[in-house]
Amino acid sequence: MCSKLVLLFVLLFAVEKISSKFEFTNINCTSLDNNFDAFEYCHLKSVNRSYKYLSVKVNLFKKPITKIKTFSKFEFTNINCTSLDKDFDDFETCHLKSVNRSYKYVSIKVNLFKTPITKVKIRGILYKRFNGYKPFMFNVTVDACRYLKNPKSNSVVHYFLEFLRPYSNMIHSCPFDHDLIVDKLTVSFVNHQMTKVLPFPEGDYLLETHWIAYDIDRAVVRVYGTLS
Repeated sequence: MCSKLVLLFVLLFAVEKISSKFEFTNINCTSLDNNFDAFEYCHLKSVNRSYKYLSVKVNLFKKPITKIKTFSKFEFTNINCTSLDKDFDDFETCHLKSVNRSYKYVSIKVNLFKTPITKVKIRGILYKRFNGYKPFMFNVTVDACRYLKNPKSNSVVHYFLEFLRPYSNMIHSCPFDHDLIVDKLTVSFVNHQMTKVLPFPEGDYLLETHWIAYDIDRAVVRVYGTLS
């Protein structure tokens, strides 16, 4: 009996130590078809420090509604490319472009100055924002030359390199004897990968990749996005 009480105390103490607190910070509601629906109200109210709530009311104008789908949407928010050895490589292009509300893309071109490159590793770290960006799901380093001989040998790397395959000239076996290009990687394609192929939870993400040649870190690419 005594041992059970001790165990119960330890468990309760552990729960108390790891407990966290959720706070609403904002809410936004937008009708995309005012002939179909409109928000009468959509607000976050703070009555006091401990009592906060959300209220939403949407008026529907074409009832009954018999078919409903919900979906998430990915958006690029920023990109940053840094050469760590400008004698070895440098970025000619690294930008996020918004053509219109539905067509956005990322383009990257890195010039390589010491080709052919026969030994390459890629380190990929996925972060998700939880009161600052925290590591999420994976932090993996892969021998790119070995992987590209057998693309299904690492499922995590395979999933993320599939983002690049239709848009890049780098998905081939070593050596690399040319500049590396990602040409107009569209947000719609990334959205499909993150919501249909392997759905991710909603949130703000950072994918940080380190490009390592001959065991020296040569460049870092950081891609920011949000899934909502």
